[in-house]
Amino acid sequence: MYTSTSSNKSPLKFFLLVFALTIPLWIIETMVEVKGLPLDVPVTDFIVTFTPLIAAIVLVYQEEGTIGVQSLLKRIFDFSKIKQKIWYLPLIFLMPIIYLLIYGVMQLFRLPLPVGVEIPFLQNALISVVIFIGATGEEVGWSGYAVDAMQKRWSALTTAITIGLVWAVWHYPSIIQQGHGLIWILWATLGTVAMRILIVWLYNNTGKSVFVCIFFHTLANMGRILFPKNQTHNPLVDYPDIHYSIIAIAAVIVIFLWGSKTLARYRYRYRYT
Repeated sequence: MYTSTSSNKSPLKFFLLVFALTIPLWIIETMVEVKGLPLDVPVTDFIVTFTPLIAAIVLVYQEEGTIGVQSLLKRIFDFSKIKQKIWYLPLIFLMPIIYLLIYGVMQLFRLPLPVGVEIPFLQNALISVVIFIGATGEEVGWSGYAVDAMQKRWSALTTAITIGLVWAVWHYPSIIQQGHGLIWILWATLGTVAMRILIVWLYNNTGKSVFVCIFFHTLANMGRILFPKNQTHNPLVDYPDIHYSIIAIAAVIVIFLWGSKTLARYRYRYRYT
């Protein structure tokens, strides 16, 4: 199966192609803004989520042809790579725990939180499918193509930080269009890099499963939708320092426990093996 390990993989080409595909969509977004998607993002933002997938397909086709592309796409549902079932625990529960901590800290500091918020199950079930598709468009590229090629040259932490920074910059036009200032962008950058560290950590500990990255990415975005908010008040937007710093703390704990070189060598392995 395709694993992005051959020496001709070029993360730089991948990043440049992602931006080359994205820039025209950013330009269109400044002229045409259509709301109504999950998180109230423009339609063009949803289309942008597929540029990493497209870039990966283009490069893999050049490098390995149709067979390589087919193998790459099969990784979308490669959950069979998860040999140690214990990793389903952080995969499923880490992001909900993080959002509970964010909520708890906001309660602790007596920050205003919406109450009596209804969560329509059917609507959010449909939204989760849309978000999973969008996460697939991103992670097949970021995780399925770039990570392995970069980890051949650098440590897992350096790989995660580099991709995280590129990932953050890739979101800047959308963030700016939403009206956020420099401080908000800096917090978002910290959180985005931290999220990528968590994703690479899960990827390296689950047999390099792209499905794991997609699923975790989906849960992260679903948490943003389900977090209590109303039409005038979204705490995750209003308090980015709390939101993103807790994600960053989770990433720091992972680095300390699993090491920066591979993010897969648990310091106290004997305690759970």
